[in-house]
Amino acid sequence: MISKAPGRICLFGDHQDYLELPIIACAINRYITIQGMPNGTDGFVINLPDLGKKEVIRFCLSDGRKNLKPTKGAHLKTVVYVVQNYGCMPDQGYDITIEGDIPINAGLSSSSAMVVAWVQWLFMTFGCNQQITPELIGKVAFEAEVTAQNAPGGKMDQYTSAIGDMIYLETDVRSKHHKIDTTLKGLIIGESGVSKNTVGVLGDIKGKSLEAVAIIQKKVPTFELASATLDAYESYKELLPTALQPFFYAAIQNHLITQEAVFALSEKEINYTHIGALLNDHHDVLKNTLKITVPVIDAMIDAALEAGAYGAKIVGSGGGGCICALAPLEKQEAVIKAIQNAGAKDAYGVQISKGAHIV
Repeated sequence: MISKAPGRICLFGDHQDYLELPIIACAINRYITIQGMPNGTDGFVINLPDLGKKEVIRFCLSDGRKNLKPTKGAHLKTVVYVVQNYGCMPDQGYDITIEGDIPINAGLSSSSAMVVAWVQWLFMTFGCNQQITPELIGKVAFEAEVTAQNAPGGKMDQYTSAIGDMIYLETDVRSKHHKIDTTLKGLIIGESGVSKNTVGVLGDIKGKSLEAVAIIQKKVPTFELASATLDAYESYKELLPTALQPFFYAAIQNHLITQEAVFALSEKEINYTHIGALLNDHHDVLKNTLKITVPVIDAMIDAALEAGAYGAKIVGSGGGGCICALAPLEKQEAVIKAIQNAGAKDAYGVQISKGAHIV
């Protein structure tokens, strides 16, 4: 049995999900795969050939969960701990191989895809006390990767990888979503080769964004971020220290862009020029307000647009990683070459993919 889970592109809503604001993301045809064979021991021996190492997770049935308590950064062990809350009780050891073609630490959710694929593999191998659905897999993966480890981040990565296709996800406690029934053609990924700084960048921006919103809500109890406009920003920004004002602006503006994008993507005839302009608007906030880009990312974006892309943006938490461009099909190769010539480690077209599945 092979468990597969895709990477993802955040199209709209970077740095929004931890604010419990909606996002638009799509799974892509790059995957993490997990397969295993019984090894006659009481532990998982995990081979990670892409990283050139092995990880051993031991569990003695008589010890229960004692040796599996969540440890920050130990995603695989934490998953084994969390799935037991759902009646998934490993009762024998396996030799596990985890590999894939999602670039690592590049903003395409390789780690979340691994966690999603691992949750799915464990559920399918050892069972679950609930109906196994993509939504459940996404929920458990989020609990393991974020909640149990007290890590920064929101629900976008795990739910998008588990559910697949393009989704509009409400990231509050309801985790409601609907699929956007359209296929964007001409999606391009450009890898900068600069490792993103997820914990540092994400933790810093999350903390300041939440602090800004909390100050406003304390001083203006009727304020609701989900319904705020730029008029609200102008009215309330002076209530904040100057250093927090950009984070308040970004939270509102990115939400407004996402709301416009969901309507644009739901049209029967997709206006690619409009979608591209919205991608550019979103990137402008990420670059010039939240300041999460680096020079090679800026060069790749500029090159993509000059080569004829409709729009382009950085993907993920920032500090490095990848860009996503949307290009006319007849200009796709020219845009790919332009991104490569601007200093990218690699660039290639991708397609929207289904979510986690067993093959």
